[in-house]
Amino acid sequence: MLDKFKPTWMVEAIYQITPEQLKAHGFKAVLTDLDNTLIAWNNPNGTKELIDWLKMMDDAGIPVVVVSNNKASRVAKALESFQLDFVSRAMKPFSVGIKNAQQQLGVSKDEIVMIGDQVMTDIRGASAAGIRSILVRPILDTDGWNTRINRFFERRVMHILLRNDPEMKWKSEL
Repeated sequence: MLDKFKPTWMVEAIYQITPEQLKAHGFKAVLTDLDNTLIAWNNPNGTKELIDWLKMMDDAGIPVVVVSNNKASRVAKALESFQLDFVSRAMKPFSVGIKNAQQQLGVSKDEIVMIGDQVMTDIRGASAAGIRSILVRPILDTDGWNTRINRFFERRVMHILLRNDPEMKWKSEL
């Protein structure tokens, strides 16, 4: 049962994932969570690192679509300077938002990957949609109030997953 929460890979930060690594695994597009994955939940302006990473993906022809459980106005405001497409109210851990993004991109399940910082929503949602996933560490150690509950359960799930699979380790690349 816990396999549904198991990421395909665990990478320290989204910015360490390169187009070459993605293409080596057959990926043509990236889905990513917003808060604490792409940007700090309390800093919607992003960083130079984010801008450089998005440019690198764009230059490589790899579209990035944000899949967020936030409402459209929140996501649009956070992304207004980045010109990224998004799916809001994605209802992760269910697959509906991820499948909508996949259809929007016109790619197969094998050509898309979900990147996120939460096992309970992002990774479980990817599993429900039948796509591979990359768990990244949260940008900040603090979370919004609604995420704290998920983190409580996530710690327990990750403890069991890591104990049962010694191959699950944080890496600096795919």
